Amino acid sequence: MVDDPFVFGQIAVANSLSDIYVTGAKPLLALNLISFPKKGLPRELLKKILEGGLSKIKEAGALLVGGHSVDDPEPKYGLAVIGIIHPEKIITSKNAQPGDLLYLTKPLGTGILATAYKGRLFDEKSPLYKRMVETMIELNKIPAEIMVEAGIKSATDITGFGLIGHALEMANASKVKMVFFFHKIPYFKEALEFAKKGIIPEGDYDNLNYCEKLVKFDPYLKDYQRVILADAQTSGGFLISCPKEKREILETLAFERGFYSLYLVGEVKEGEPSVEVLP
Repeated sequence: MVDDPFVFGQIAVANSLSDIYVTGAKPLLALNLISFPKKGLPRELLKKILEGGLSKIKEAGALLVGGHSVDDPEPKYGLAVIGIIHPEKIITSKNAQPGDLLYLTKPLGTGILATAYKGRLFDEKSPLYKRMVETMIELNKIPAEIMVEAGIKSATDITGFGLIGHALEMANASKVKMVFFFHKIPYFKEALEFAKKGIIPEGDYDNLNYCEKLVKFDPYLKDYQRVILADAQTSGGFLISCPKEKREILETLAFERGFYSLYLVGEVKEGEPSVEVLP
């Protein structure tokens, strides 16, 4: 995703912890899982990756209890994580109900931005690089906490299949229709501009080709806008299905925690499991 090994480690851990946070759980224990070549790359690079990861593990309040490594020419890093939550408070993707409001907690477009960065269309000195990195290294800790406190029962994290891909997963699991309003969806404006120019990851095309058969897009939406909705995210935010009677509680909790990235982007309706995107 990035050249800086410390930041690479931070992104990898934030991404790994999201699988625990999206259930509403608190991460307890973590194991490092890393692939790294015995020869060809300096050990200092490996050290920086692990230091970056450890900084985020500590921020999460979890303990690093060991790890496993594999000799591999291509560096890879992630975590195996164990967390804890009361069985009656577990959040899943299958409990969205008609009438719920849909919230998103991070802007879309980091997949496109990472592709543009790797193409040297901007560098580490750019304010855009800083914003891209800050989004990906941000833990989903606060959204997890406020979801549990508000009594949320349904959510999913937005990762490799993009917003519409994971929304389809949620709609199918809950047997509901999900409606999004494009003008309410947060995204990096620069990512939209890159998409207009064809700077698009291959995975986004795969996501879009699959989802176009199952998602109803308003004809008003341009191709590059559809791509943003299918953009594969690394360490993305949450899609939260919130009952209307809990809206004030959720928004108040977010405000009290200083979490201002809670975007109302759509609603859940009765109907065949599907996703619709309006302008």
